Amino acid sequence: MTNILLVTSSPRGPQSHSTRFARDIADSLSARSGGAIVERDLGATSLPHITAAYIDGRIAPPETRTPEQTEAVDLAQSLVDEVQAADVIVIGSGMINFGPPTQLKAWFDHITWPGVTFRYGATGPMGLLPNKKVYLVTATGGVFSEGSYAPFDFQTTYLTHLLGFIGLRDIEVIRVEGTLVSPDAARAAIASTEAQIRAALERAA
Repeated sequence: MTNILLVTSSPRGPQSHSTRFARDIADSLSARSGGAIVERDLGATSLPHITAAYIDGRIAPPETRTPEQTEAVDLAQSLVDEVQAADVIVIGSGMINFGPPTQLKAWFDHITWPGVTFRYGATGPMGLLPNKKVYLVTATGGVFSEGSYAPFDFQTTYLTHLLGFIGLRDIEVIRVEGTLVSPDAARAAIASTEAQIRAALERAA
């Protein structure tokens, strides 16, 4: 059985392409393996931005934490627990102002935890979350995989860097792009994404 963590982040909810295709991947994997899906919908229930309570609380001994620190650390620990329990992680991210949504950034801020999901050693940083497959669905209104806008795809490069930083390097990027160029381009983008997903799932079989 495969444990699947589905993380979506669009404020557009089910109308979002990133949410739709991330859910399609998770549902297909679940149907194939009989695995359970744990869903973290950051668009529907946003996480707070990290505060001093989290930053100070995570390095303080548990018995000395204030109530605010305990609450902040417990929230982060629950998010880390979801990631650690997953065999496969599916993430949906729709580009906003050339980067990922702030809702998804807040999730990474909570789970990127020194000594828990990464540490620094003699040769530099080491991720502590290995042996997990990640499907990263990125949605953009324009085309960012190539051409003149490619240097401005701060979403995909940033997210793949963060995932690798905590040890998640087996990443399959699924792009849905060009959906706002024209109606024909949108139809072509949907078809291309569906084909990418079929190919990715065939490789995983």
